[in-house]
Amino acid sequence: LVCISCLLLFATWRSISQNQKQPPGPIALPIIGNLLQLDPWNLPESLKKLSEKYGPVFTVHLGPQKVVVLYGYDVVKEALIDQADDFSGRGILPLLRKLFQGTGIVTSNGETWKQLRRFALTTLRDFGMGKKSIEERIQEEAHFLVERIRNTHGRTWTLCLL
Repeated sequence: LVCISCLLLFATWRSISQNQKQPPGPIALPIIGNLLQLDPWNLPESLKKLSEKYGPVFTVHLGPQKVVVLYGYDVVKEALIDQADDFSGRGILPLLRKLFQGTGIVTSNGETWKQLRRFALTTLRDFGMGKKSIEERIQEEAHFLVERIRNTHGRTWTLCLL
């Protein structure tokens, strides 16, 4: 019991000392964070109450995950327009991190994402994306597909895309 108490006390002390660099927010409990202070059925109202107490930028812990909340139009506008480069990253989902190791257009961030996006757009343009010719080819293929479906006369069929 003493060991568990010391462990919980250490975890709380560590989170408080780390919060000196983070926006203010309610003190989080170990493991569950601030989940007891948030109403899952009315989350916007819970965040509004916390923003009234801690200001428009504050930190909450959803379980062990730290989340910085921007509450209000002016704060969000400043973050997304005035400081867009600082806020352009994506959140990290553990399953996607394990599957893709931070590679790919959807799961990467920063300079890696910029390079992959540039490569993908260049490659798609080389294949005709954004040009009138590809639109005509897609419409032609869609027309052939519709005709093929009409010719089945209600029979089941299998579509195989290679």
